[in-house]
Amino acid sequence: MRPSHIIILIVVLVLIFGARRLPDVARSIGQSLKVFKKEVNELQEPAPAVGPAAPAVTAERPAASDPPPPASPPPAGPNPPAV
Repeated sequence: MRPSHIIILIVVLVLIFGARRLPDVARSIGQSLKVFKKEVNELQEPAPAVGPAAPAVTAERPAASDPPPPASPPPAGPNPPAV
């Protein structure tokens, strides 16, 4: 990129964001990039070994002789209009 391109880019940014907000925008972008780089580095590091794998926990199915749970009562208040 030539220096004239950089100057035009700066002028356009000042016109869009204004001279007062430009430092805030730059600071916000810098903080976002910092967080993004930190997260990428954490994903690239190998996960530490935590020991032997635990068996998978499965949900218990109710026995066939168990009665079904009671139905919940309808909500109190006026009914919404049908659409």
